Amino acid sequence: MANKLINEMGLPRSIANIFAARNITTAKDALSLTEFELMELLDVSLSEVRSALAHISQIVSPPYQTALLLMEQRVQKEQSRGHLPTQLKGLDVALCGGIPFGVLTELVGPSGIGKTQFCLKLSLLASLQAHYGGLGGRVIYIDVESKFSSRRLIEIGAKSYPGIFHMKGMAQEVCRRWLVGFLSCGQHHFLNSRRGWNQHKTSLTCNECLIRTYIVFTSLQQIKVSLLQNQVKLLVIDSMAALVSGEHEPGPPWQHPLGWHISFIKSLAEFSRIPIVVTNQVRSQSRDESCQYSFQGQGRGKIVKDPPKHDSHLVAALGIHWAHAVTIRLVLEAKSGQRFVKVAKSPISPPLAFPFNITSSGISLLNDDGMELMGPEINSIYSQGLSFGEICLYDLPWKKTPELIS
Repeated sequence: MANKLINEMGLPRSIANIFAARNITTAKDALSLTEFELMELLDVSLSEVRSALAHISQIVSPPYQTALLLMEQRVQKEQSRGHLPTQLKGLDVALCGGIPFGVLTELVGPSGIGKTQFCLKLSLLASLQAHYGGLGGRVIYIDVESKFSSRRLIEIGAKSYPGIFHMKGMAQEVCRRWLVGFLSCGQHHFLNSRRGWNQHKTSLTCNECLIRTYIVFTSLQQIKVSLLQNQVKLLVIDSMAALVSGEHEPGPPWQHPLGWHISFIKSLAEFSRIPIVVTNQVRSQSRDESCQYSFQGQGRGKIVKDPPKHDSHLVAALGIHWAHAVTIRLVLEAKSGQRFVKVAKSPISPPLAFPFNITSSGISLLNDDGMELMGPEINSIYSQGLSFGEICLYDLPWKKTPELIS
C-alpha cells in the first residue's frame, strides 16, 4: 500500500497535480515528509496539506480488525494450508490438524526416546492413499545416523492398518513410495573420519568446513531436484544435528560455515508446500546457562543475580538460531519413567504435554487431554527414569533388535 500512486487516490485534481509536479508520486513519498516540509515543497496552506495527508492515510492504512476476526482468519489459513495428521488425536487437535505444510517441524529429545519411531509413523501416513487417510505421495527420508528400518516401518503399517497391509501387494506398493537416502553410509562417514572425532579436537578446520559445506550443499540440491521430479508429500531429515554438526559451535552466526543451511531448508519448505520434519539431538546445559532463552531468565528492567536452577540439564542442540528457524517444536522427554511429547513451540497452540507409549503400532497417546505447561518447563528437556540404552528394548516386547529404537 505504501507504493500506491497518489493520482489514483481521488485527491482534488489541483492538489494532485502539485504533488506530481514536485515528483511526489506515491503514498510513501508523501507520508515520509512532515507537514511543514510539504507546505514548503508544495507551496500550499497547512490546512490543504493536512487534508491531503488525512485522505492519503485513510486510503493506504488497513482497516481495524477485531482479535476474533484475526483468529478466525488464522485458523482458516492454517486449514487451507494443509496438514499431515499424526493420528494422535490430542496432538492433532492442538496443532489444528497435524503437521503443517510449508514450514519446519522439529522433533527434539534424548537418544532412544522415540523420535525415529515418530518419523516412521509419519512416513507411513504420508505414503498411504488419500482414501485411507494418507497423502498418497512419496516420502524422502534422509537417514543420517543409520536408524531407518524398513522392517519396523512395515510392522507399524501392519499393526496400524491390518486390513490394508494384509492385502496382496499392498506392502510392496507402499514401500515403493519411500525414497531413503543414507547420507551417513558414505559422505557423512567420510567427514567423520576426516575429522577424527577425538576428545582433543573440537573444531573444524577451514578445509574441513569447505568439504562439509560442499557435500551438504550438494545433498540438499539433490533433495530439491527429487522434490520436483517425484510426487513427494513429506521430507524427513533424521537427524539435523548430525547432518550439520558444527552449526551450533560458538561464534557469530555469519561466521558459521553452514549458516546458509537453515535458510535453504526453510525456503525448501515454502517452495515445496509439503511438511518437512527434522529430528534434533540434545546437549548438556552449561553451568551458567540457566535457561534456553535469555528472556526467560529476567524480567523487564530487572537483573537476576542468581537465576533459578532446574533439575533438567538438557537443552536442544544447534542453538537459538536454529530454534528461531523452526515453526513447530515437539519435545520428546521422560519424567519418572513416563514418556511425554510436548508442544514447546507453536504459533497456534499453547504449550501442552501428552503422555505416550511406544507400541507395535508406533507411538500412541495415553490420553488426549494435554497438560498445560508454564515457565521453564516449556523448554526444559528431561530424561528421568528410563535407561535408553537397555530399557527401551524391554518397553517393546514385540522386537529384540536395537535397530528398531530411535
